[in-house]
Amino acid sequence: MQSIIHGFLLSLGLILPLGAQNVFIFNQAANHKSLFKTLPVIIAAGLCDTFLITLAILGVSLIIISMPILQIMIYIIGLIFLMYMAWSLWHEKPSTFNTYNSMSAKKQVSFALSVSLLNPHAIMDTIGVIGTNANIYDGWDKIFFSLTTISVSWIWFLFLAIVGKKIGHIDKSGKYIVLINKCSSIIILIISILIFKSLFELIF
Repeated sequence: MQSIIHGFLLSLGLILPLGAQNVFIFNQAANHKSLFKTLPVIIAAGLCDTFLITLAILGVSLIIISMPILQIMIYIIGLIFLMYMAWSLWHEKPSTFNTYNSMSAKKQVSFALSVSLLNPHAIMDTIGVIGTNANIYDGWDKIFFSLTTISVSWIWFLFLAIVGKKIGHIDKSGKYIVLINKCSSIIILIISILIFKSLFELIF
């Protein structure tokens, strides 16, 4: 029970803060007409978190910390993707508009991959926090800890999508969805600025 409670509280504390991944999942659920159409982004984000957490617990992801060049590359690529995402969300219109084309599954997955696998802050949190805390457990306790942290991610992403869909369903005119898109874009832009600051400090 200790490892399960520990994993639950730790992963919940890491995933609750407003980040690019959470913003994007919520945004897509609010913009699409059905929850089913947001499954690509939910599944992609869940698989990415599962992948990162598994690597962190196995210790494989420590390679990233030991290679400054690799860190810089992740920061640069992640920054470019987040800037593009901020621009896309700023110009995105809600599904209540006749001229709106829902973001394709392929684009949802590519954006989800970028905010999950190319987000330096998320990677460092996973490696530095979850990976480190997992080292205090062995055997079944470590397995329970791992499964709990992974489960929290999946449940949280589904919860975000449900809440986003409810808001999108209430907003018949689409004006609030436009506001959500603008706010999402600004939040991701701020995250991009913070990543640029971290990149600058890493290089200089």
